Order: sequence, then structure tokens, then C-alpha cells
Amino acid sequence: MSSEHSSHSPKPRVAVVFGGRSSEHAISVVTAGAVLSAIDRTKYDVLPIGITADGRWALTADAPERMAITGRQLPSVEQLAESAEGGVLLPVDPSSREVVYTEPGAVPKALGEVDVVFPVLHGPYGEDGTLQGLLELSGVPYVGAGVLASAVGMDKEYMKRVFISYGLPVGPYEVIRPREWDRTGPNGEKGAAARKKIVDFAADHGWPIFVKPARAGSSMGITKVDSPEGLDEAVAEARRHDPKILVESLLRGREIECGVLEFEDGPRASLPAEIPPVTSHDFYDFEAKYIDSATGIVPAPLTAEETGRVQELAVRAFDAVSCEGLVRADFFLLDSGEFVINEINTLPGFTPISMYPRMWQESGVSYPELVDRLIQAALRRPTGLR
Repeated sequence: MSSEHSSHSPKPRVAVVFGGRSSEHAISVVTAGAVLSAIDRTKYDVLPIGITADGRWALTADAPERMAITGRQLPSVEQLAESAEGGVLLPVDPSSREVVYTEPGAVPKALGEVDVVFPVLHGPYGEDGTLQGLLELSGVPYVGAGVLASAVGMDKEYMKRVFISYGLPVGPYEVIRPREWDRTGPNGEKGAAARKKIVDFAADHGWPIFVKPARAGSSMGITKVDSPEGLDEAVAEARRHDPKILVESLLRGREIECGVLEFEDGPRASLPAEIPPVTSHDFYDFEAKYIDSATGIVPAPLTAEETGRVQELAVRAFDAVSCEGLVRADFFLLDSGEFVINEINTLPGFTPISMYPRMWQESGVSYPELVDRLIQAALRRPTGLR
């Protein structure tokens, strides 16, 4: 999209916003490439806007082919930006949807109005309600969950609290807040009480345990810990992504995922998928998901009753957190036959190998139709209280 573009097209203008300041920057770029490839250009105008790792909003090339993972090389907004200094400004004024492009020493250029934003940012500063709040202030409709649902969906502690309050089955967990780990005990040892809390949790529920950031995604910063000796290293790794951490027990069972999509008559669940055990990794971590292309089984080999149960729980989770647009809900099917919800993802990956689009493809909704339905759902919704 040229910087000279300033007239408002009769076609709805979709700003695809991607990249961002979280550790999932590269995956967001890959997702944006897939979304840009799928948007029907006869139906929509498109404006790609990348957010650099340091938070600058950049006008980027509309070049999906440059947004893929090549070998083990991850893409970035910096590689795609049309300028190393220019910035895109959204109006914080509900009466105007005019987007402006500025460069140092140059007259600002109007890029035209934006009708809807398709944010494909993963993790903090994008998926956690911060961007959604900015768009609410701007009065611009956007794809996906609102401020509250995004924030709850990002923070695994409060997500679990909401699930429990709605009667959804949740596995054992413990929260370690920043001040707990930073607190010095009477003998001068840092984090002694927090360490004891984790060891006591493991004594109750058994080793191994998982130590993870409370507010991160794509399996970033997660460590499987087999004994107290590995705790400090695991906590340090989790805290590289988030000062608040979560400790969870190992749930023995099958990993089942289910997509939820907003239709005109309300949310519906897709056919579920199963993530088989990954033999080359300790668990389904970042490398397994995105670099080594672990393959999920779609549809999951479940009984009709199990499929119906997980679909019902997925829609209940969507409603519990007041989600909009889309959600991927992740479960464990325990050996006892009970489903336990692990988490939801309010902006799941849309990479070519991502489970969410694959589940809907198997359910009869193609990738381009999925993108179109999400844009249409956003255009139907008002901003503000709803």
C-alpha cells in the first residue's frame, strides 16, 4: 500500500497489525504473512502495519512471501519496514479513523481511513488488552477479544480463576508473584519462602512440575522440572518473560485442542485436534510448534461423546471469559476420561501449520473464509461497551 494513498475506498480498509514487543514477535510476522495472503483483495483494501521489537509502528511492505520462516531463520518487522525511522499514527479520536504516516523532517502523509484492524500480535503488548484499549479509544473496530477478555486470556492465573468460578475443570496450580521470589528471608536467602511453596506443591502433586511465565504464549519460557535442584534455573527462565510465574502439576493424558469461532448466531466449536506426544522434545514447546513442525491429528480420534463434551467445554470457556471472534481452547483428556482445561488463546497462531485454521478447515471453513468471517464479525460489532 503506497504512502500516497489518502482517499477512502468504497471497500472496507483492513489494517493488519503485527510484530510487536513480545518474545513472540517472529511468530506474529509469520501469522501476518498468512493472513495477508488470505484476505480477499476484491472485497477489502489492506494496509500492513508492523510494530518493531522496540515498539515503533512502521509502514511495511505488503509482501507475505517475505514473512515466512526460512530454515531456522525467523522474520522480523525491521526487515519489512519501508523506513528505519518513519512511524504510523492511529488517531486517538473516535470521530476520525484517519491513519497518518510521519518521518523526521517531512510533512506527515495521510494514509486514509481504516475501517477495521486485524491484530495478529501474540503475547504482551498486543494480545493482552493493551492494543485493544488503544483501538477502543480510537473508535476503530477490531478482530478478536475485547480489553477484559484479552487481559484475562493472557494472564493464566486470572484465566484459571475465571474458569473455576464458572465450574470448568482446572488442574492444580500455584502462583509465585514477583515480590515473593524477590523477598529475602531471615537468613538472607532470596526467595526461600517461594521456593518452599513450590517444593510443597510438588510434594502434594508429584514431580515433575512445569514452571512457566504467567503471561506469555507459544510455550515460551516453560521448563519441565524433575526435582528441586532444577527450580532456580526454571524460575529464572520463566522470569525472563514475566516476573509473575505459574507452577503446574503434570497432567497425565492426551492433549486435545478445540477452536471456537463467532458466527452470526453465536460461537460454535470446530472439530477438535490432538497433539501427539513429541518424542524429540520434553513437551510441545516453541521449537516443536514452529521450527520442527510437530503435526497435530485433525480431527482428534475421540468418541462422538468425547468430541461433543470438549466442544461444549470450549464454548463455555469462550463465554466465561466474554470472548469475541475466536479462541483456541486447550485441554487434557485424563486417563480417567475427564477433560481438564489448560488454557485459552484469544489470538491463536494463523501460521500455515497452526492448529486453529487446520481444525476449521476440517470443519468445513477454509482459511480465506475463516479470515473473512473474523473481519465481518469485527465490522458488525460496535466499539465501546457492548
